[in-house]
Amino acid sequence: MKKFLLAAFLCIGVNSFAQLIQFGPQVSYNITSPLTDDFSSKSSGTAMGVAGFARVNLLLFYAQGELGYSQSKFSLSQTGVGETDYELSGTDATIIAGFKIVPLGKLGNIRLFVGYNWKNYSDIKTNNNLNFIDFEKNNSSVLGGVGVDLWKLTLDYRYLAGFTDLDPSGRNVKTAISNLSLGFKFL
Repeated sequence: MKKFLLAAFLCIGVNSFAQLIQFGPQVSYNITSPLTDDFSSKSSGTAMGVAGFARVNLLLFYAQGELGYSQSKFSLSQTGVGETDYELSGTDATIIAGFKIVPLGKLGNIRLFVGYNWKNYSDIKTNNNLNFIDFEKNNSSVLGGVGVDLWKLTLDYRYLAGFTDLDPSGRNVKTAISNLSLGFKFL
């Protein structure tokens, strides 16, 4: 009888822990737009990213941390000077706080969230033949978004507004990233 009670207690404890903490991988699709008035034209670019996430659930609220690798691509051009294509790659870390606006029980939920993202661009590639362009390697962004959890899948749309000026030469270049991610929760 003691073994049965111990086994039942462990099963209930593991199930409660699985609902409290969730983790897993995610892939993302990014559309990066440069925010600047210092260039004559600009264009957005698309890229991919991968990450791992861990989420702590507390009734209707949750907190989530992510660590991953992502790319950003965009172009800037100046009349009479030329166009530069940027490809930025590196690690990023994200902290999110959210609220489950429509809890659907074990099926999932619909969520709203805000957070902070920090990127370290360890690989910066440009195709400008005119001169070397110095670029800030660290980028900080605030983010907001909406997400849906269905069973073990998590689908998020988030908008990241960069507040770091990436061009230290005096011209103002920030990023705006629309991100769509799909994740799988192991627990």
